[in-house]
Amino acid sequence: MPDDAALIFQLVSAYNTAMVGFADCRLEDIADGLVEPGFDRRTDGWLVLAGDGRPAGYGTAFGKGDRQVVEVEVASQDPAVAAWLLEQTMDRAEEMAREGGHTEVTLDSFVYRADASLGALLADNDFAPGTTYHRMRIDHRAPVAAARLPADVVLRRGAFDGATRWAAHEVIIDSFRGQFGFVPRPHDEWVQALDKRSTFGWSQLTLLEVNRRPVAIRICGDDFADSDNCGYIGMLGVLESFRGRGLAKFLLHDAFALDASAGRTGTILTVDTNNPTPALHLYESVGMTPTLIHDGYRRTLPIAG
Repeated sequence: MPDDAALIFQLVSAYNTAMVGFADCRLEDIADGLVEPGFDRRTDGWLVLAGDGRPAGYGTAFGKGDRQVVEVEVASQDPAVAAWLLEQTMDRAEEMAREGGHTEVTLDSFVYRADASLGALLADNDFAPGTTYHRMRIDHRAPVAAARLPADVVLRRGAFDGATRWAAHEVIIDSFRGQFGFVPRPHDEWVQALDKRSTFGWSQLTLLEVNRRPVAIRICGDDFADSDNCGYIGMLGVLESFRGRGLAKFLLHDAFALDASAGRTGTILTVDTNNPTPALHLYESVGMTPTLIHDGYRRTLPIAG
């Protein structure tokens, strides 16, 4: 399937353009997905070709953690192909859960709000709305002042050694626990996944420490560097007991300043609007505005013995 990356990109970019007016992906993103740790391209992906060889649909089933939660994704402008792909992904999700000895499996799927057809297909298959995501953006039309680090907080840029990466992963697990769709990854798989990501380098991971304890994290990437000339905050988390101290706001302003100084015209991130923390309000308070909406759908299936 790696040889099919160009065909998948052709399909997905055309599908996205039909839904939201632009490709919203890169060939490198497709290639990254095909080698994602935990994804078996032989059993977990389906590329449908039309009679003339053109790509007509693409679907994936990605098992998270111990595979009791499986993310299923479908892209096709042909309703019949989309329905078939959803059936394949659901069957594979049940198979994953059965292999893991689970009595049920949770299926998550993330859909552009503009794609009413796919949303209806999911609803017809007993998926229910679970949450909504806003892609947020702020534009940098002038130099951005360096952010002021809160008192008694130490800033660590980069994660080039095993101990720092382990600490960073622990902060992610603790700060994102309970959020929609979040399942902790085994540490080695998490490291491998970031190593394989074409838009990420370990210099783009930032930690904040209090009394030598890592308490907040920000992971940036170059996901929108080519398409929008924007920086991207892929993940931002603060341990629950350290929230309300301005750490998240500092990490945001720090990213804005770094992006502006690098010549980026803006900064982008995605937020779960049902986040247990008031994250959406935080991002709006620093000047970010929504540019795109996704909905998260969920269904839990019992697994027959």
